[in-house]
Amino acid sequence: MLRELWYSDRLRNGVFQAVLLGGLIWLLFWIGGNTVQNLAERGIRTGYEFLQRPARFPISETVLRYSPSDSFFWAYVVGLANTLWLSFLTILFATIGGLALALARLSGHPLLSRLAGIYVTVFRNVPLIVQLLFFYGVATSLFPPVRQALNPLPGLYLSLRGVYAPGLVMGPGSGTVIAVAVLLALVLLIVLRHWAAGQGRLRRWLWGFAIFLPALVLVWLLAGRPIALEAPQLHGLNFRGGLYLSPEFSAIIIGLTLYTTAFTGEIIRGGIEAVGKGQWEGGRALGVSERHIMFRIILPQALRVIVPPMTSQYLSTVKNTTLAVAVGYPELGLVVNTVINQTGQALESILIMLGVFLTISLSVSALMNYFNARIALVER
Repeated sequence: MLRELWYSDRLRNGVFQAVLLGGLIWLLFWIGGNTVQNLAERGIRTGYEFLQRPARFPISETVLRYSPSDSFFWAYVVGLANTLWLSFLTILFATIGGLALALARLSGHPLLSRLAGIYVTVFRNVPLIVQLLFFYGVATSLFPPVRQALNPLPGLYLSLRGVYAPGLVMGPGSGTVIAVAVLLALVLLIVLRHWAAGQGRLRRWLWGFAIFLPALVLVWLLAGRPIALEAPQLHGLNFRGGLYLSPEFSAIIIGLTLYTTAFTGEIIRGGIEAVGKGQWEGGRALGVSERHIMFRIILPQALRVIVPPMTSQYLSTVKNTTLAVAVGYPELGLVVNTVINQTGQALESILIMLGVFLTISLSVSALMNYFNARIALVER
C-alpha cells in the first residue's frame, strides 16, 4: 500500500500543491508582519482615518466638482472619475478608429492600404510614453498665444493654453428637457417597432426623426430654451465660455487614442480575415453590395474572433491611463502621488489604487465576457 501511495501521481501532486499553498501563506504573513514592524519602528501611523481630513491641494481638471476643502476620500473619487472618463473616451474613439483602420488596411486601394500599414507600424513600435510627451510638446510649443489663436473652424480655437470649442450651457429646466427627450425616444422606439415593423428599417428611422425632432424642439421652446450652444469669446488675455480642453488632456487623449487605435485596428482586421472567403462569395452571388456584406455578414461573424483579444486591449488601455502623470493630467495615479506626499500614508494609498484598478479590470472583463457569451456559437 505504501508503495502504491509513493508512486501515486495524484498524491504527489496534492502534496506539492499543499506545500506550495502553505509556503505562499507563510510568505504573505511574513511580509505583513515585517511591514507592520518596520512601520512601528519608524513611528509611521497606519489606517484610513486620514480619508476624512481636508485634502488642501488643488486638482487642475475634474469631471466632478472639487475644491481643496474637500476630503482626501473625495479627492480619490475625483481622480477615479478622471481615470474612468479618460478610459471611456479612449476606448470609444479607438474602437471607431480601429474599425476604420482595419477597413483601410483591407482596402483594394494600394495607397490607402500602404498608409494604414505605415500608421500601424509607427504607432505600435514607438513607446506610448514617448508619444504622449511628443503630443504634449506639440500642444505647448507649436501653437500660438491666445490672442493669435488658430481658428480652423468657426468657434474652434487652438492656442498654447489649450483648445476652445463651442459647448452646451445647461440652464434651469434642462433636466426636464433631457428627461422628456429620453422618455419620448423610448416611446417612439416601442411604437415604431410594432406599428411600422413591415416598412423597413430606413423608413422607420425617417418616421422616428420626423416625429422626434419637432417634438423635442417644441419641448425646448416651452421650457424657455434652457439648453444653448455657447461659443468661446476672447476677453482680455483668455477665452470665456464654451468648452475648454487643456493641453494635458488634449495630449493624453490624442496620444492614447492613436496608440490604441493601431492595436484595435489589427485585432479587427484579424477577425475579419478569419471569416471564410466563401461568405463573401455567397453574398456577391446573391447580389448583396460590398458594404452590406461587410456589415451584415462578415462583421457579425468576426466579432466571435475579435472580442476576446479586444478585451485584453481594453484592459491594457485602462491601465495605460496611469501614464497621464507624465503630462500632468490629474488621473487617479497623480492624485495618489499627491496624497502620499501630503499625508505619508503610502501603503494605504497604494492599496486603494491597487483595489480600484483591480475592480475596474474585473468589471471590464466581466462585461466583455458577458458580451462574448451572447455572440458565441452554441451547438445544440
